[in-house]
Amino acid sequence: MQKLIIYLMLLVIANAYGQELNLPVFTQYLADNNFVVSPTYAGIGDNLKIRANGLTQWVGIKGAPDNQSLYADFRIADRSGVGLSLYNDRNGNTIQTGAKFSFAHHIILDYYTKQYLSFGISYNINNFRIDTSNFIAYEGDGTPIDFDPYITDNRKTTNHNFDVGLLYRNKGFFLSFNANNILGKDIEESIRALEPNLLLNYQIYSGYTFKGPKKSGLEFEPSVYYQLFSSDKRSSTDLNFKLRKFNRNEDYYWAGISYRFLNDQLLKPLNIGPMVGFKKSIFYFGYAYQVTMNELSGFNSGTHVVTIGLDFLQGISNCPCTQSAVHK
Repeated sequence: MQKLIIYLMLLVIANAYGQELNLPVFTQYLADNNFVVSPTYAGIGDNLKIRANGLTQWVGIKGAPDNQSLYADFRIADRSGVGLSLYNDRNGNTIQTGAKFSFAHHIILDYYTKQYLSFGISYNINNFRIDTSNFIAYEGDGTPIDFDPYITDNRKTTNHNFDVGLLYRNKGFFLSFNANNILGKDIEESIRALEPNLLLNYQIYSGYTFKGPKKSGLEFEPSVYYQLFSSDKRSSTDLNFKLRKFNRNEDYYWAGISYRFLNDQLLKPLNIGPMVGFKKSIFYFGYAYQVTMNELSGFNSGTHVVTIGLDFLQGISNCPCTQSAVHK
């Protein structure tokens, strides 16, 4: 019973603070889709890139978070790119849907040493509502009824916001910094008085791509992803490692592992798990599984992320600042 109470408390906390502060970012960005974490990646690459993600968190727990998202970005000129992301996220009885419209511009800092700098911005529109169809009220004698007479609508709100970011690249090294939801939020006190109005959060994503022995077709990519939430100063870090194996046609298989922890609990991971995938011609597939390592581990079988993608319109830019950094 004590463990069940702990689980319920954690689930309530997740429902209260997990939504609207930030959409769930687990390992989607590692499925060759850095655009998930930063608008600065829009237009980097030789094609129109589309990625669809399905994320099911805490499998086995009723009402656990569930998310679907679609990302697309492409180059519109030698040095610029645009992107679009759509999402649907449900966490218990709270639901949010929305879109991000992104623009990025890329410049050359030094042609010979392959140093590039990118600027990105996203306009965000978010629709948030509480699904009251599952709410139950009780008569004076304790008899349950199917609706609560004091709740007359789904408490819908629409928010507008912006993300901004910078990306520095030097050969195989990359470092991005992002400030997400830079505007505060107006809250109707009579409806959502306890909700935080500071949505700002910061993200840093950095890593290095090492090429393996000559003609081996191997690439190694260690990376780190850091998140800080301004509302309550929570922060977490992902430590990641990926391995790619290319063939003659530039198709490849990949595998990796991710380790996420709160920054005041380095040796107490929140999640840890493997990732695998492949790219064949224009088709991309990735799968990630994360084992829950906290008190919820006894009530669920982990988190699953599936990514399906397509790469269209192959065409190399005249500017190296928008060319993909993957195997050449």
